[in-house]
Amino acid sequence: MVKAVVGANWGDEGKGKITDMLSAQADIVIRFQGGANAGHTIVNNYGKFALHTLPSGVFYDHTMSIIGNGVALDIPGFFKEYGELLSRGVPAPKIMISDRAQIVMPYHRLFDQYEEERLAGASFGSTKSGIAPFYSDKYAKVGIQVSELFDEPRLREKLERVIVTKNILLEHLYHKPLLAVDELMETLKEYREMAAPYVGDVSAYLDEAVRAGKNILLEGQLGSLKDPDHGIYPMVTSSSTLAGFGAVGAGLPPYLIKDVIVVCKAYSSAVGAGAFVSEIFGDEAAELRNRGGDGGEYGATTGRPRRMGWFDCVASRYGCRIQGATDVAFTVLDVLGYLDEIPVCVAYDIDGEITGDFPVTARLERAKPVWKTLPGWKTDIRGIKEYEKLPKECRDYIEFIEAELGYPITMVSNGPGRDDIIYRKVK
Repeated sequence: MVKAVVGANWGDEGKGKITDMLSAQADIVIRFQGGANAGHTIVNNYGKFALHTLPSGVFYDHTMSIIGNGVALDIPGFFKEYGELLSRGVPAPKIMISDRAQIVMPYHRLFDQYEEERLAGASFGSTKSGIAPFYSDKYAKVGIQVSELFDEPRLREKLERVIVTKNILLEHLYHKPLLAVDELMETLKEYREMAAPYVGDVSAYLDEAVRAGKNILLEGQLGSLKDPDHGIYPMVTSSSTLAGFGAVGAGLPPYLIKDVIVVCKAYSSAVGAGAFVSEIFGDEAAELRNRGGDGGEYGATTGRPRRMGWFDCVASRYGCRIQGATDVAFTVLDVLGYLDEIPVCVAYDIDGEITGDFPVTARLERAKPVWKTLPGWKTDIRGIKEYEKLPKECRDYIEFIEAELGYPITMVSNGPGRDDIIYRKVK
């Protein structure tokens, strides 16, 4: 059985917790795209963790945690995270890195920083983790695969070709110091020593696992609206955030993905620039931000305050549709317990036209929210384990959102911990 856990919106939906929870029944957990530019926050018996590259199954000793070929692998960052887990008492997880994964190079991070500086007020709000330059190189066919670390002559020859164009940009566009092949080779030798014990043929390993009936969990990063094809382009990430890419980014046949669990917040939040129709501001946003998540809504990677908004039915319905949701996990519902009334964005007003369809970016930027207000439940719902024991207003809110989405909410998260979950039977 292969399941995918992906996000419905802008990221930050709580995928880490849901993956961590589902990993209890998984044999293999795979990160299939993205890099260290976003984090998954997990709270368990070992403490609170923000994982950036490690799969969220690393807290279980029975799981194999895999970095798929679709990941932007920051090797020193990956092993820094690994070391931090061990230092906090987490048993050493079983790790496998695809030999076809590509490496975030030191110059990718530099180019990311330099380009954001150059664009200034027109920048993309990058985390400066090197992700856009990495994927640019990957699809320009000048990226470095993990397997190439073990072939020094080939590696040097490629670097000599690559840095010619890099240095032209550094000298004439960014006016920054130039790259040197010898220095890069020394860095990559260090990367090779770190990665060598974990590198393998992931697609072959997964083929055997599927034949043996193993349970496989695919873990996505960010959410539907950050997908470069279907998201709020160009304010998106540089790899596909959709479950459909899980097959490509892990090395599996697409027909094996049977369950797509789309994680959706009970309100909205986003890090970075881009259209955000249900966004709120001022004291209203500050209160929701400070109450949200576990310790507030701040980026797990950047620490930046997240932009806040009320639930957006239009964006979330679209996000679930393009992910191919079989189940929706509805998270951080407990946060809303302070509200007398809860606004929900049920449609967009675009130039006087009311629509429930999520539009392309040029129209999205002109959209204004159409609100419906629902009654709050004004109580703490943490600790409740049975759906029927939630306050009626809380159940009404869930069922209203479910009807708007058109996809079944089968899991309700009412706290940050692994056990703060209500499984819901959908009629």
